[in-house]
Amino acid sequence: MTELLAALHFLRPLWLLALPLLWALTFWLARRRSHGDSWSTLIDPELLPSLLLDAGSGKIGPSPWPWLALAWSFAALALAGPSWQQDATAAWRAPAAWVLVMDLSPSMAATDVAPSRSTRARYAIDDLLGAARDARVGLVAFSDEPYTVTPLTEDVATVRTLLPPLSPDLMPSPGHNMGPALDQAGQLLAQAGGKNRQVIVLSDGFDDPVAAFAAAAKLKAQGMTLSVVGIGTRNGAPLPKIDGGFAQDDKGQPVLTRLDLDGLQQLARAGGGQYVDIASLPSLIGTLQAQSVQPGSAETVAGVQVQHWRDGGFWLLPFVLVLAALLARRGWL
Repeated sequence: MTELLAALHFLRPLWLLALPLLWALTFWLARRRSHGDSWSTLIDPELLPSLLLDAGSGKIGPSPWPWLALAWSFAALALAGPSWQQDATAAWRAPAAWVLVMDLSPSMAATDVAPSRSTRARYAIDDLLGAARDARVGLVAFSDEPYTVTPLTEDVATVRTLLPPLSPDLMPSPGHNMGPALDQAGQLLAQAGGKNRQVIVLSDGFDDPVAAFAAAAKLKAQGMTLSVVGIGTRNGAPLPKIDGGFAQDDKGQPVLTRLDLDGLQQLARAGGGQYVDIASLPSLIGTLQAQSVQPGSAETVAGVQVQHWRDGGFWLLPFVLVLAALLARRGWL
């Protein structure tokens, strides 16, 4: 009994606040009834005795108010969810796996989107990480070659700590090769398995369309989906150089780097996903989350169980029903 009382608690304790209100209402009804029947204000005194159920019997029926207070008390306690037992169930998770591919080519240092394309890409990745929930997330950065920043992991906080240093000047050599980065993302997802495997690219374009489209088609054939987030504008901005200043053409004019909208849209179509610009990222996040919770997509987590308290409020329902039946007797209310 001591252990029972120690474990007893309420799952929805705010319903207990209704108890003093219900008791006060019962007291008010009982006092109002004791000061005279409300029918006396509507019916002539000569007719009222003939209409009352207990008229002429000489007996006063049992008072219903304590029973009404008790019924309401049981109902409020049931709604509060008393619990003293725990159940253990298997833990489930959605087997979603996302690999984020971040473009760190020199053009990502352009400032046509403030403060820069690479910074906006980091902000977008942070939003994606916040929406990942139970999905495993990996991160690949690329310029001329791809580099795995983090393999697939459930530790989103660790991935976040690695984002701030990522910028084009961190890469050992310049380039803009999308194909190898997509191949590397596909390898990470192939090792992870699962049903919902997504590659999300954050880029302003690429210089290897043949390899990139072939890699996107390969991902789609393996049951993976490639989506693209475009970073930049069609008007473009001067192309920064790693050592400072801006790149110039043969005539000494600044070289502009523009968002390759057509190429990125074709890449998304080849990968079976969707293309969005940076402003429409929430729509892509909604799609990814919806796909992560599709019926039948969850799997059990081996060796992990979840403890939850059993709602014991239903044990009080028979008492509520019995009291309600008694209160429904003729002449009580």
